[in-house]
Amino acid sequence: MGVNSRVAFEPDVAAAASPAGRGLGRHLGLSGRLFLLTVAFVALVEVLVYVPTVANYRRMWLSDRIAAAQVAALVLDAAPDQHVSERLAQRLLAGVGARAIAVKGNGTRRLLADETVPEAVSELIDLREINWITSIRGLVRTLLFDSPLPVRVIGHGRDDFDLVEILIDPEPFRDAVAAFAIRLALSSLAIAAAVAGLIFLILQRAIVRPVRRLVHNITEFAEDPEAIDGIMVPSRRTDEIGHAEIALGRMETALAGELREKRRLAGLGLSVSKINHELRNLLTTAQLLSDRLDGVADPLVQRVAPRLVLTLDRAIRFCEETLAYGRATERNPNRRLVALAPIIAEQADLSGRERETNIVIREVCPKGLRICVDPEQFSRALANIVRNAVQALAQPASDHEARARSDPTITIEARRGATGIGAATTILVADNGPGLPARAREHLFSPFKGSSRSGGTGLGLAIASELIQLNGGTLTLDETAVGTCFRIVIPDPAV
Repeated sequence: MGVNSRVAFEPDVAAAASPAGRGLGRHLGLSGRLFLLTVAFVALVEVLVYVPTVANYRRMWLSDRIAAAQVAALVLDAAPDQHVSERLAQRLLAGVGARAIAVKGNGTRRLLADETVPEAVSELIDLREINWITSIRGLVRTLLFDSPLPVRVIGHGRDDFDLVEILIDPEPFRDAVAAFAIRLALSSLAIAAAVAGLIFLILQRAIVRPVRRLVHNITEFAEDPEAIDGIMVPSRRTDEIGHAEIALGRMETALAGELREKRRLAGLGLSVSKINHELRNLLTTAQLLSDRLDGVADPLVQRVAPRLVLTLDRAIRFCEETLAYGRATERNPNRRLVALAPIIAEQADLSGRERETNIVIREVCPKGLRICVDPEQFSRALANIVRNAVQALAQPASDHEARARSDPTITIEARRGATGIGAATTILVADNGPGLPARAREHLFSPFKGSSRSGGTGLGLAIASELIQLNGGTLTLDETAVGTCFRIVIPDPAV
């Protein structure tokens, strides 16, 4: 036992790292995913706090050993000739928990040891230059690498000491750090479980349950949309879920009302179709009988008969249009390339102008022009538009309108060219009649609303628009100074 002025402590340190595995998640419901997300978040926070805390404990444990070593060095410095008995030296080293203590001060180095100091060490820890990165690395080395060689620790000195070095056994050092890490892990897991459970319960009550209530309501409403009890009753929440409940309740109320109305209208439509069918048969018989009145010479009959025939014609046309529109759905079109000129040419016979012989129908169509439509459906649509024009021109004109147009004329013009939707064929159906009033323009293609004449049903344009849309085209009204002009656009088929 004695004091040496020279001692060499050489470190022999190794480090390694092992990657952590990652498992694959399973498909879970909202509650399961929320629970896993909560646990993962709390675990991440715990890990971010756990590792620095254990590393700091390791540093503080070594600092305590350095401080105890300084006290032992003071005892050694105060001893006569700086020598202590072997028993006192063992007690001092045991109190510090070190195998050797070396201090440097006033240009001398003193050593306190009860055995030969080994030349190699497993790790060198310099507390004077330690930071959080080196502290975490040192923690990994301490816990993962097992070496029988001692650990050399260097710290700041005080009371005339420049620095203090100690050699400690690695096993007690590792056991102390591992024991603290286990205690901290257990307490952290308990805290994490409590926090995760609390957060999960809060989120379960605040989010998951209301969402399940929304899903359950949507499912029940889908099974019976017309049930009043199935409509969402909003809670008193003022957050986004409360807004969603209010919006869902409004939507279900509106949808249930629409469905109930459509069901009533469907029943009414079926009844009207049956009534119209029978009424059309009766009116047809009445029309045949009224035709015989033309041969009666009575002046009163000759004056009343045309009005009677015109009234019967309108009644029969109303029944036919109502029955045509009352079909459940139009069949899917059989679209193919067909010549357009024959379809336009037959409109003169389908226009219903038998009694309006003064109406001229002009046809402008390039030879060989073909369009991709269902010919039967497109002919019906075009006939409805032309028939509307004939009816508009057949109305009595004022003096101003009579001077504005010499001959009532309907022009059906077809041309092919580029449009906003690409290459297409455009068909214009124009007349020089009185034009459409503002009230008719507002609901032009709506059934029973878009009629511009007294006694009209407004079904012609609605049927025409539906048929043209089924064939991939559009029907619009052009702005014109005189008369009315409808524009039909049929795009070319995709190559």
